[in-house]
Amino acid sequence: MATSRSLFVIGGGGREHALVWHLRRHDPQARLYAAPGNPGIGQIATRLRIPVTDLEGLADAAEAVGADLTIVGPEAPLVCGIVDRFSARGLSIIGPTASAAAIEGSKVFAKDLMCRWGIPTARHEVFADVHEALAFLGRVDGPVVVKADGLAAGKGVIVCDDRDEASRAVRTMLADRAFGDAGQRVVIEERLEGEEVSVLALVDGGAVALLPAAQDHKRVGDGDRGPNTGGMGAAAPYPLSGALRARIVREILEPAAHAMCAEGRPYHGVLFAGLMLTRDGPKVLEFNCRLGDPEAQVILPLLPVGLPEAFEALRAGPLATDALAAAGGAAVGVVLASRGYPGTPEVGDPIGGLEFSELSDGDALVFHSGTALRDGRLVTAGGRVLTVVGRAATLPGAQARAYEVAGCIHFEGMHFRRDIGAGLASAPVSAGRG
Repeated sequence: MATSRSLFVIGGGGREHALVWHLRRHDPQARLYAAPGNPGIGQIATRLRIPVTDLEGLADAAEAVGADLTIVGPEAPLVCGIVDRFSARGLSIIGPTASAAAIEGSKVFAKDLMCRWGIPTARHEVFADVHEALAFLGRVDGPVVVKADGLAAGKGVIVCDDRDEASRAVRTMLADRAFGDAGQRVVIEERLEGEEVSVLALVDGGAVALLPAAQDHKRVGDGDRGPNTGGMGAAAPYPLSGALRARIVREILEPAAHAMCAEGRPYHGVLFAGLMLTRDGPKVLEFNCRLGDPEAQVILPLLPVGLPEAFEALRAGPLATDALAAAGGAAVGVVLASRGYPGTPEVGDPIGGLEFSELSDGDALVFHSGTALRDGRLVTAGGRVLTVVGRAATLPGAQARAYEVAGCIHFEGMHFRRDIGAGLASAPVSAGRG
């Protein structure tokens, strides 16, 4: 009789809750572990209280539980070299090496890579000196985006409407060192116009397999108003036409995968391309080296197979580029946030209206992000608290279900956007954009 697999997920947010749920759904007999996890994850998997930055401790834990495979959720351990550490100890893990994870870990590296290999992206300049950056802005006519070079917990990109706003962003990063070492250099790039879309793919060396595309909503307020956040919700699938999907693979994803191989940084894992669909075609805003959050919460419920099996199929080859992208149905995820977010959130407030039990395969899912147990009661413990996901055959149906469930949940100061998926809900899932 075959023994059950042991699967280990690194992370403790909504993305990782969705990953654990996804693994349980596709392998009900698997032994699941997560570090550090959260109360929602703890209903499905055994929690190991190890920080995601303790690479040696995580490797020890993987050995101790006999993990057959480890999947990494957040970017920080990938950029810090968790894949290198696990591989050196003979532990199986999905994700890019530290060298390959530089595609997210350094925006300067990513922009230089795209320029070297002709991958379409916004025009840009790089600065380490605040005075040189401000002098450059004095010569720029039009809106720009200012980006910290390194990881800044999703806060290092400032979209600027005018020169004054851009100058403040530059001073914040280079003079005030608001992001520490991550802001030692900044990228100043032209602000692209169009529609944003998150295109994720499984990559194994030069092989690429698309996942369903999604649209993330980063601004805190309805109508894309207010400051950027880590993401206030997402909808999938974004209705890309077959021709546009093929163009994105041909002009962006495959060239990026081949470039990384050619430069001695072969990429293995999930590659996330944040794109702007402009009048001149798709252009890269950023690359990430992992699943997005909240994109994972709406993409994973649509996949017809488990991620481990999908990676095995990609490595065995050939796996059709579109084999996973054409998953059926739709999902809309709405993030419920604490008062104060995206600034300093208020935490410790009891959460009501939520059935605190293991998730089912129903048409509504609730993934935990910033929650904790206090005296046996679920309370808020972060800025983004929960992601409520509605699933249906159509985007309007999924949107309606997500908001129906979101309306049942309550905690002090709770706020959420009421237009997640609104732009896509008017189009049928099979429709094409581009």
